[in-house]
Amino acid sequence: MAGLVFDLASKLIQNLGSLAYEEIFLAGGVKTDLQKLERTVSSIKSALMDAEEKQMHNKGLQSWLQQLKEVFRDAEDVLDEFECEALKRQVVKTYYNTGRKVRRFFSPSNPIAFRLRIGHEINDIRERIEELKADKAMFDLLTNYQGHDHDRHVSHMVMMETHSFIPASGVIGRDSDKQVIVDLLMQQTVDHQSGNSQSIVSVIPIVGIGGLGKTTLAKFLYNDARVVRHFELRMWAYVSAVDFDICRLTKEILRSALDTKISDELSMDQLQAKLREALKDKKFLLVLDDVWNEDSMKWSDLRDLLVEGAKLGSKILVTTRNLSVASIMGTVTPYNLASLSYEHCLSLFTKCAFKEGEKKQHSHLYEIGKEIVKKCGGAPLAVKTLGSQLYSKTDEREWELVRDSKLWELEREGGGHILPALRLSYSQLPSYLKSCLAACAYLPHIRSNFSKKKDGSRFHSRELIQFWMSHGILPDNDNLKMEDVGEQYFKELWARSFFENVQAHEDVLVCYKFFVHDLIFDLVQSMEQGESCAVDSSTKDMAENVKHLSFLKFDDKLMVSTMLQKCKKVRSITADYEAPLDESFLDICFSNFKYLRMLHFRGLPLEELPSSIGTLKHLRYLSLVENDKITKLPNAICKLQSLQTLNLAGCENFQELPRDMSNLISLRLLLLTTKQACFHNNGVGCLKSLRFLVIGRCSNLISLPRETTYLAALRILTIFDCEQLDLVNQHYQGIALRLEKLAIDGLPHITELPEWLQGAANTLQYLFIRNCSNLGSLPGWLPNLTSLRKLVLIECPKLLSLPEGMDRLTALRDLKIEDCTELERRCKHDTEDWPKIAHVPNLSISDFEDSTDSEMKQ
Repeated sequence: MAGLVFDLASKLIQNLGSLAYEEIFLAGGVKTDLQKLERTVSSIKSALMDAEEKQMHNKGLQSWLQQLKEVFRDAEDVLDEFECEALKRQVVKTYYNTGRKVRRFFSPSNPIAFRLRIGHEINDIRERIEELKADKAMFDLLTNYQGHDHDRHVSHMVMMETHSFIPASGVIGRDSDKQVIVDLLMQQTVDHQSGNSQSIVSVIPIVGIGGLGKTTLAKFLYNDARVVRHFELRMWAYVSAVDFDICRLTKEILRSALDTKISDELSMDQLQAKLREALKDKKFLLVLDDVWNEDSMKWSDLRDLLVEGAKLGSKILVTTRNLSVASIMGTVTPYNLASLSYEHCLSLFTKCAFKEGEKKQHSHLYEIGKEIVKKCGGAPLAVKTLGSQLYSKTDEREWELVRDSKLWELEREGGGHILPALRLSYSQLPSYLKSCLAACAYLPHIRSNFSKKKDGSRFHSRELIQFWMSHGILPDNDNLKMEDVGEQYFKELWARSFFENVQAHEDVLVCYKFFVHDLIFDLVQSMEQGESCAVDSSTKDMAENVKHLSFLKFDDKLMVSTMLQKCKKVRSITADYEAPLDESFLDICFSNFKYLRMLHFRGLPLEELPSSIGTLKHLRYLSLVENDKITKLPNAICKLQSLQTLNLAGCENFQELPRDMSNLISLRLLLLTTKQACFHNNGVGCLKSLRFLVIGRCSNLISLPRETTYLAALRILTIFDCEQLDLVNQHYQGIALRLEKLAIDGLPHITELPEWLQGAANTLQYLFIRNCSNLGSLPGWLPNLTSLRKLVLIECPKLLSLPEGMDRLTALRDLKIEDCTELERRCKHDTEDWPKIAHVPNLSISDFEDSTDSEMKQ
């Protein structure tokens, strides 16, 4: 927690020193008040540097830090008022006429009233901090502690070099485990004509504590060449501790079996029929990963679906932490996965901590590493996170601090050495990454895909970065924008092994898909100190300091409304399909929670939002994704000058955007599904901050916005499933674009790429074109896109050849051509277009690719 408080203090000091505040607001005593507050926060910050380890052994210090965090959060809210007021003044100056300006002067929001109110709030914050500072016992404990000062030397934007870790095929130390289980998988099941179909399918459980590598071993087995040859069908389904929902699991298994999306409209009977058909007369392998269910009836229901019609020799491989789960499901003796040997742990640590050949150069560090590995107790996850944390660090003192940390003394609660090791990995992070990692506690609540499918523990980097942005975790400056900083922070956490199975997501949203190990979730959720609450029918009370509310299914709206009255500091609200939120309930929330930063309502049957949403001046993120009933937004939404993300993806009945959209001067990301044919003037086209635009499933849309301001600011543009849209007849020629990524998918109306794309010749890095059935040719100017690194062409059957000069695309590293029959033929080795692309390092032409699926289907 100390790291989080330290990062909060750093941000407060940075904001307090901002000249923007002085220029616009600081008159009279307000400037003096802010300077006093800055000095107070600075004195606290210097004492927080070494508190991370000390707090683990002192409950009083933990409580004191929690109180300090609360005050700093309140200070953050007060300072955010300055930014909100600055944005409002900017809109007034640009768009208001004289009459509206006069009315605003006589309203409660005029500058003089603002200064009086904000001055009182600043003084209150400063007094609360001084009161905590006056707790001499706690403050002396911090200032007298002679700990390390690693964070003092961490530049906020110094990047750790990223590197790839060993894939499943290079797993260390599990060869003998693998061989035993492969033998079990290949073993022919004997059917004794018992009439019991269960005997046809063997269930093999792998049991072990979290972090031992059960899932990694299962992937290792799944992709083994012998296993691939032995089974006619292989399927993978992530189960998780959340639920053992038969319908969800059936869809997941079907999706893996058929390698295609499964409609949410199918009934359970239809799903069962499809699954029986998919498995009929096939010898299959099914991996059920991370099973927690101890209800034998639920397992029987699923098992009956799987064994009916299955071929003798089919196998189900189960990974679980729970021996009772293995007993319920297994038909053979569970395989207990042991800790990794010291020698193998040391080998894994070396791969993670040292560059190739570096071990000999730093033999003194290697010796310290041996001692660290001994403390990890044979847990690969612990070894990997600590090794990754020390990667490329050559200061002997930093290695010694890890080895000698008091965090190793933490109570282990049945988790072996993993929890202390993860705590230690966390404590070694620079403070800005601690805030980013802590925010991952709320990841399960912020999925915003276009698809309704719930996908286990897989997340998308774009959603995580949006969450970081909405809560002010990411800095923003002219040289490096928030989205860019967020991607760098994501890659840093990935390089330090806090994220796993990271894959580039080649699709309309262009981001990374990744998993978070549940022990990492345990770690980050232990840090949030009751700041989140999932509200359902069993909820009887909630803490006053709750910051993040997730509404599930509940019956008594009055009782929930009453409980919410004492919660004044809520910053985010999320709700999913079953949450009974209506306009009146939301009105209560909006009126009560004035510091809301994020609203994420996915698939709710809302017909309209209350106009009181216009009072949420701190709101930065609003998602109504997959809301089938909403037809419009109140114009009051255009008062949200702080709004950065607006997600209306999949809102199939949404009629049109409000007319004053240009007032949303901070909007950076817009995801839109709409029935409108054209965009209003002075609307989306005037969004000067817009960097990321997704337009999808707009069946009536015939053109993009006429104004050019937004296009000049865009970095990523994605358009899909817009049957009438014409990109060519747009008046954007001559604009110096800064577009970096363009993805178009399902646009049958386009016959050629638009000329205005030439304006991005020096910046466009990624061009993705799919399912454009009438695209007849690629333009002769395509080789002018000198920054192009990746080109993807899929399902464009009328494309017959590549333009001349493709060899000039020297930056092109990846080229993928799929389902473009004639073009594929021409791009084969030694055919017509081969000389144009022979220089590209990574070629994927589907016609001559091996169609064998050798990777785990995900």
